[in-house]
Amino acid sequence: MIDGRRIAVVIPCYRVRDRILGVLARIGPEVDAIYVVDDGCPDQAGRHVEDNCRDARIRVIRHEQNQGVGAATMTGYRAAVADAMDVAVKIDGDGQMDPALIRNFVAPILDGRADYTKGNRFYDPEDLKGMPAIRLVGNAVLSFMSKASSGYWNIFDPTNGYTAIRVPVIEYLPLDKISRRYFVENDLLFRLNLLRCRVLDIPMTAVYAGEKSNLRIGAIVLPFLAGHVRNFSKRIAYNYFLRDFSVASLEMVVGLVATTFGVVFSGYHWMQSNATQIPATCGTVMVGGLSLIVGIVLLLSWINFDVNSVPREAFRPLTRKVAEGGH
Repeated sequence: MIDGRRIAVVIPCYRVRDRILGVLARIGPEVDAIYVVDDGCPDQAGRHVEDNCRDARIRVIRHEQNQGVGAATMTGYRAAVADAMDVAVKIDGDGQMDPALIRNFVAPILDGRADYTKGNRFYDPEDLKGMPAIRLVGNAVLSFMSKASSGYWNIFDPTNGYTAIRVPVIEYLPLDKISRRYFVENDLLFRLNLLRCRVLDIPMTAVYAGEKSNLRIGAIVLPFLAGHVRNFSKRIAYNYFLRDFSVASLEMVVGLVATTFGVVFSGYHWMQSNATQIPATCGTVMVGGLSLIVGIVLLLSWINFDVNSVPREAFRPLTRKVAEGGH
């Protein structure tokens, strides 16, 4: 407990039997409840915890079948809501996330400065020395896609699973519709943006000790891309056409139309000129070029508006819970 507020920790468990006890041992007294979610773990991490750990704060919750890290996280969130916790911190059971940082993650939430906090392993350049190169490149690409799809242009390292959330916010999230697999952190950011929740990055250092990740890059590229395209489309539709219609909405529509027209028109006449060896007229060049210039300027103006629309205030309850209507 911190300042009278109750803190819970959610730990999805899958193939972490050799490391989970060490993680649990490092969780400090500021935490009131620890939900160990055994996600159909083949090495029975949940039973291993029950047999070897006597911490009264620990409660093991089991999934009979493996459902994915997202589903396990949502199960822990539901337990935190049922137990009337104030903040739910999610960490992995593989030892990469230092439980000593829990206070850093919950402080902005308790102070009213954020509704959701997440780790950022890229804040300090010195911390990048121990990070595999594939993670550096992959996270850079994923971060940009996540910024666009979620609308949180002020954060980085979107796949970082060290997170904390204000529990009352959970009640407004459609938990059954959030990704059940590795896309969960990105999907959750998209849902938080729809609620206009404030999100902050928390600098942290990840620990890589030769553990084997269950994540397969080749298997997630297409699902992640599809998820980001879907969320981006939904966010634009909700924020720029259903909830509001502003000058920015017009800039985006006109910018897309003008840019598309400029590309198609210029491309067609370039190919025609190339085939006939007859140069395009000045008017033709001007129409294509001007369309491109106007379109790009309008799109850049819209992007600037979108970047500056990042939620900057803490979430205020709605008159109706999002979870009841869904998206």
